[in-house]
Amino acid sequence: MTLSKKEVLTIPNFLTLIRACGVPLFLWLLLGENLKGWSYLVLAIGAWTDYFDGKVARWLHQESKLGAAMDPTIDRFYIAATVIGLALKHYIPWWMVGVLAVRDIYMLLLLAFYRRRSGQVFVVTFLGKTATFNLLYAFPFLLLSSKSSWGTFAHSFGWGFAIWGIGLYLLAAVDYSKIALSYKGRIHV
Repeated sequence: MTLSKKEVLTIPNFLTLIRACGVPLFLWLLLGENLKGWSYLVLAIGAWTDYFDGKVARWLHQESKLGAAMDPTIDRFYIAATVIGLALKHYIPWWMVGVLAVRDIYMLLLLAFYRRRSGQVFVVTFLGKTATFNLLYAFPFLLLSSKSSWGTFAHSFGWGFAIWGIGLYLLAAVDYSKIALSYKGRIHV
């Protein structure tokens, strides 16, 4: 499959690329330089670009197969890097890393199964997007958690988004499982 410049050089793909660049930048700022404020800004920009890349794609009619594949892939890298970084700095517990990692490994295996059967990748569902949205909004708030009054608010708000996000993330895996297992088309080899 060959992609044209028109399919690659789009504003939504640029926003997704910004989010991709934020993954190593966030880890360097948080773990290497211990710059909590700048780390927060990178997480906030990442959450913002995740929300707006799809909106902009639909608004400008710049939806593409590349964007549809890149967006959830970058989301997985972004979430993985963020939870590992936050766990290493003790902002979140390691059980959260484990739950999210097991779910993503399961989804990787499920995607391989579905792709073999259908020749396709999953279309991102509303439930899946909502789960990711909640997680990407939880992380900046959890990073701001501290003993101050603002930090207590950020902690509560962050955990609210995190609990909803984890629950929806697991429900989305069930939803994608139903899609994969109910596929009745020709099996591709």
